Amino acid sequence: MRKRTSTKVKRRKRIHFGIRKSVVGTSDMPRLSVFKSNKGISAQLIDDINAVTLVSATYKDKDLSSGTKSEVAKQVGAKLAQRALDSNISNVVFDRSGYIYHGIVKSLAEGAREGGLKF
Repeated sequence: MRKRTSTKVKRRKRIHFGIRKSVVGTSDMPRLSVFKSNKGISAQLIDDINAVTLVSATYKDKDLSSGTKSEVAKQVGAKLAQRALDSNISNVVFDRSGYIYHGIVKSLAEGAREGGLKF
């Protein structure tokens, strides 16, 4: 009998590798990479050419208020956008990492857009 969780993880990884074939971050237009866990969400802007993380934000940051996961994800997106604009980054490439663009992934993207990032 197959384990359902391992199949889900393998499916997401396969989709993620397909996305990563076409999505590459540079220093001018970094990749906004999303990681989702059962507790919350994290995002970072990555320059793939130099293999450097430029900016990051996570649900564990001290200055975020509590609420539902979607509300916190929106705050994480806004915080990431604020830090990116402070670092003179306004254009990014969105990498959903194989997750469905729905729920907290969508909320994070909306928060980043409202914060001033363009993708």
